[in-house]
Amino acid sequence: MIVMGGTTDSKKAVSSLKKTASKTSAAASKAPAKTALKPASKPAAKSAIKPASKPAEKPASKPETKASSVKTAASKAPAKTAASSKAKKPVAGIDENGTFRAWDNAKTKAAVKKTEEKTAVKRGTTAEQSAKNLAAAKAADPSLKNEGKKLASYDDSQIKHLDALEHIRLRSGMYIGRLGDGSNQNDGIYVLLKEIIDNSIDEFIVGFGNRIDIQIADNRVKVRDYGRGIPLGKVVECVSQINTGAKYNDDVFQFSVGMNGVGTKAVNALSSYFKVIAIRDGYATEAVFEQGKLKSEKKNVKLAKPMKNGTYFEFVPDETIFGKYSFNMEFVEKRLWNYAYLNAGLTITLNGQPFTSQNGLLDLLQKELESDTIYPIGSYDGLHLKFAFTHTNSYGENYFSFVNGQYTSDGGTHLQAFKEGFIKGVNEFFQENYKSEDIREGITAAVLVKVKDPVFESQTKNKLGNTDIRQWVVGEVQSGLDDWLHKNPKAADMLQKKIEANEKLRTELSAVKKEAKEAAKKVSIRIPKLDDCRFHVEDGPKGENSMIFITEGDSAAGVMTHSRDPNTQAIFRLRGKPENMYGKKQTDIYKNDELFQLMRALGIENSVEDLRYSKIVIATDADNDGFHIRNLLLTFFLGYFEELVTSGRVCILETPLFRVRTKKDNVYCYSEDERDKAQLKMGKNCETSRFKGLGEINPSEFRQFIDPATMRLTPIEVSQLKIIPQLLSFYMGKNTPERRTFIEQHLLSNAEIDV
Repeated sequence: MIVMGGTTDSKKAVSSLKKTASKTSAAASKAPAKTALKPASKPAAKSAIKPASKPAEKPASKPETKASSVKTAASKAPAKTAASSKAKKPVAGIDENGTFRAWDNAKTKAAVKKTEEKTAVKRGTTAEQSAKNLAAAKAADPSLKNEGKKLASYDDSQIKHLDALEHIRLRSGMYIGRLGDGSNQNDGIYVLLKEIIDNSIDEFIVGFGNRIDIQIADNRVKVRDYGRGIPLGKVVECVSQINTGAKYNDDVFQFSVGMNGVGTKAVNALSSYFKVIAIRDGYATEAVFEQGKLKSEKKNVKLAKPMKNGTYFEFVPDETIFGKYSFNMEFVEKRLWNYAYLNAGLTITLNGQPFTSQNGLLDLLQKELESDTIYPIGSYDGLHLKFAFTHTNSYGENYFSFVNGQYTSDGGTHLQAFKEGFIKGVNEFFQENYKSEDIREGITAAVLVKVKDPVFESQTKNKLGNTDIRQWVVGEVQSGLDDWLHKNPKAADMLQKKIEANEKLRTELSAVKKEAKEAAKKVSIRIPKLDDCRFHVEDGPKGENSMIFITEGDSAAGVMTHSRDPNTQAIFRLRGKPENMYGKKQTDIYKNDELFQLMRALGIENSVEDLRYSKIVIATDADNDGFHIRNLLLTFFLGYFEELVTSGRVCILETPLFRVRTKKDNVYCYSEDERDKAQLKMGKNCETSRFKGLGEINPSEFRQFIDPATMRLTPIEVSQLKIIPQLLSFYMGKNTPERRTFIEQHLLSNAEIDV
């Protein structure tokens, strides 16, 4: 699934490309929920595109600059240029290009007014105004809620001891990363599922049990494997005591995914109900827990009927920890397919549906790419190293990296070693000295290593840190690739032609880049429209949470500038809608000034490996223009920097659509359902406001919506690489009549729209 919109309700309207039906104007203010673009063959009932037929507000009467379509308080500032004073204001909310901008006008009025109050401090304010500003800033301090609380004496009685599972419940983020409600594939409930399955996979890896049965229904998970089973006398200890288990004994497990003795204990601690049954040679031990507390135990019970050895787990993630959640079966299925590809010969069933692979990583790439390859997929199958590879006509690089069956989304030393070995193998075979970027441009590859003592950079195991494997991986990849190329001479010829084509394209691109850089130097040393942050990815731990918000216009940027953390949050302001880059050459993006400046801001004008921020956050309004800008930006990233999306770097900022308040309380709602519940709870005297744009939110309010601890981000996720071309072709290509027909067929009437 590729998310190209924001969030939407089931009553969401799909916009028409025609400007005909004024009756659909209400849809323009409709709240988006999680909208997925789908190919034309399976028309979606939802869409991120919204109608632009909202009635215009009264036009302002004074001239305005192109960057600001309405008169604002800021326009009275002394810094106003002569050029801006001569620019003509659009009539009735229509700009000089004929685009309807009335909503932007309304938002800009409110937002820039707030910006003026804040920025005025820099130009000098009265002592009274300065004191008010300081008081307002202090009032936003979240620690004030503890003000006045008497500090207890620091003595022996204040020292607390938590047992292992209590600590997991209190500090769950240390063990499973994020919590979440199941809407993100990295949410905690999927980590719990993974930890249980990993134990079953470990049994298969060492040769016990070739089947795992999984059932998920009503948020209850059941997993049964057919391995050796937990030793009957140690079942309770293995699922409740930290650092207890056989994973530390390499005579029992040599290539285990779980090495820290924490996974199953975390599942136990974070579940409202947890049951484990170990079956061995006609006997069984059962233990039942609630929130990590042992409720019952039956040890060494003789079975009435013969059963295969193995272990059975059943658990329900605790709502007091995770809140309201639900399993997205698409995420679960993708995870199970990865397990199948990495463990050829293993059969996994999910609610009766089988997941199995006979060719491992080769099957993975075939499913991801189908026939969109330049040469047949190559593969190497060693004892502890396996990889598969091919090239496509897409830009960028895509990798699937695994360690002992664990998907390492952030790569690590094994992936870096694979890249190095691949380059050396190509140059050795062709007896050339091709540049690494020419060899890797357009590559899609999958690599699996089995490491006896893996060192991951976190409990969630997203990145491998072992440095001692580099020489081995580089050497085996180089030799394995060289051997495959000798056995497949036709594929080798096609690979060489691809590399030479990349070399030619890079030469052409280099000249265009040079011209773009020279032009940028003449304009400004600084990157226009960028309010940078202090720390970036290259600064190590200080910059690991850095992010850049891409906003539409100065209105929203003004609010965010006063709300952000300047240490880790940067802002890049678009001038309007960027150009639709679908079907354009790569050289064209360097000739587009705004997109080139965006690339400079991100640091990717030469390589995506130079990305300066950990996250790229698209922060646009929840209206027709905002959704269109989102789609245009995603077309840009998916078309030319696909790996930024597939690696989880690109997200959408979700901001509240409604504010329900009384004199005492404010409740911010992200959907109509949340709004309705808040109105019911707060009574008839509550007041409801609809935020049409980010610029309408007060900076003091907005801070909580981009605070890393509380903000809501929707990652852009791709279920399969092969769907990207057809999606972009249908939604962003030149098939206007077909697209118009599709939209008209799914257009909703006013009666179907919750205004």
